[in-house]
Amino acid sequence: MSRVVVVGAGIVGASCAYYAARAEWDVVVVERAQVASGTTSRGEGNLLVSDKGAGPELDLMRLSRRLWLELGDELGRDALELDEKGGLVVASTAAGLAALTAFAEGQRRAGVVADAVGDLGSVEPHIADGLAGGMFYPEDLQVQPVLAAQTLLDAAGARGAELVRGAEVLGFAAGAGADRRVGRPLGLALADGSTLEADAVVNAAGPWAGLLGDGLTAPVPVLPRRGFVLVTEPVGPMVRHKVYAADYVAAVASGEAGLQTSCVVEGTRGGTVLIGASRERVGFDDTLDPVVVRRLASAACAVFPFLREVSLLRTYRGFRPYCPDHLPVIGPDPRVPGLVHAVGHEGAGIGLAPATGHLVTAMISGALRSRRDPHSPDILDGVDARAFAPERFAAAALP
Repeated sequence: MSRVVVVGAGIVGASCAYYAARAEWDVVVVERAQVASGTTSRGEGNLLVSDKGAGPELDLMRLSRRLWLELGDELGRDALELDEKGGLVVASTAAGLAALTAFAEGQRRAGVVADAVGDLGSVEPHIADGLAGGMFYPEDLQVQPVLAAQTLLDAAGARGAELVRGAEVLGFAAGAGADRRVGRPLGLALADGSTLEADAVVNAAGPWAGLLGDGLTAPVPVLPRRGFVLVTEPVGPMVRHKVYAADYVAAVASGEAGLQTSCVVEGTRGGTVLIGASRERVGFDDTLDPVVVRRLASAACAVFPFLREVSLLRTYRGFRPYCPDHLPVIGPDPRVPGLVHAVGHEGAGIGLAPATGHLVTAMISGALRSRRDPHSPDILDGVDARAFAPERFAAAALP
C-alpha cells in the first residue's frame, strides 16, 4: 500500500487524511503541535456560499457543501455540530443594497439560492432598525471547527490512518530533493533528526504553508493574515443566523496589508455570540490590539443594539493563510513529483475543506490530471482544478 503523508492536522489536513484513508491509502498525518491548534481553532466554523461570487471558488464551495452534508449523514451531525442555519447579508444604505442585489443575481445564475429580504426583523428579530435591507442565503452552514477536525481524523484513524503529534517537517532529507526520480519515495526530514518516507506528501500547513514550501524546494506565495474574533457571555438564541455586513465580501477580496474590519455576528449552540471580522498582514505577530477589538464591538452593536448591554468573555486571534489572488492552491507541484499543495484558503478553509480533501485524493490517485497522466480529466464533480493549480504563480513562485 502506498503512503501519503499529510503535513498539518487542521481542518484541511484532516479532510485530506479522511478522503485518502477512505481511498485505502496508508495515511500518516504529521502535526507539530495539536489537532486544529492553528487557524482551525481560531475560526468561526462558517461554510458559506453567500460571500463567493460566480467562479471557481463558488464551484468548490458548492461541492464542499454537498460533501459536508454527506459527512453529517455518515459521521453524525452532532459530531460536527453541523447546523443548516443560513446566512443573512445586510446593507445599511440604498447604494449598498443595490450592489448586494447585483452580486446576488450573479450568484443565482450560478445556482445559489439568494432571497431578498426587506423586513430584516422578520428574519432576525433583534436586528437594528433603519437598515436598507438584505439577502438571505439558506444554504449557508456552520460547524464547530475543532470538533469537526477531530471527528474527521478519528474517522480516518478508524480506517488505519496514523496521527503523529509534536513532529515538525523541515523539508526533504538529504538526497531526497526535487531532483529525485519519479516513483522514488520522498524522504522528509523532521526537526528531531528522524526521517519519514512517503510516496506522496500533502502540504496542508495553513499559514505556515509558504515556509514549508520553501523547505520542500517548492515555494508557494502563502502569507499569514491576522484576524480577531470576540466572544460574548451566553445570551441565548438572540442571533439566529450568520449575519454580516455587505462590505465583508469586499474586505475578504482586498489585497491591502493594512487593517480592515467588517461586521460579522453569529450565535453558537452554547448561547455565546461570535463577533468578527478583521484582516491585516502583520507577519506572525499575535499581539492583542485594543483598536481592533473596539472596532469590531462597535460595528456589531450598530447591527444588534442589544449587544451594548452584553459583556465580552474573551477575544482570540489567529492567522489565515492568505494567497494574493484569493484562491487556494490545490494540486500537484510541477517541481516535485509526489508533492501536492492544499493551502491558501484564507478564511474559507473550514468551508472548503471536504472538497479540497476530495480533490487532493483524486489527484494523488490519478483521477485528475497530473504531470504523469496528461490524459486524465481536469474537472471533477463540477470543479475545474486548473483554477487552483500551483502553476498559476509561475512568475512569482515557480522559478
